[in-house]
Amino acid sequence: MTGQIEVTDNPEASRLEVRLGDDVAFAEYQRARGGMVFPHTVVPKAFEGKGVGSALVKAGLRMAGAEGLKVIPLCPFFAAYLAKHTEHWDQVDRRYRDRVGAKA
Repeated sequence: MTGQIEVTDNPEASRLEVRLGDDVAFAEYQRARGGMVFPHTVVPKAFEGKGVGSALVKAGLRMAGAEGLKVIPLCPFFAAYLAKHTEHWDQVDRRYRDRVGAKA
């Protein structure tokens, strides 16, 4: 992939998506528990190493922030990304900050 990665919201499926031909990478989301839950992310092999997973997380963070919701990173990929990017810890719901190594 070259250039900027285009992430689109598919509200009918409750997921953020990146498409490359017939392949779709996605991050599922749900508005629940007073925040935006990210339970599952799928990045097909065709997308690996291209920054697609990170683009999905960043889009999820923007969406949650725009709606004034805290992030609940149940997905291991989301949690791992947030563990490495401390600048986003304030967006993580305090009840889930231990998943990313942040202090409650």
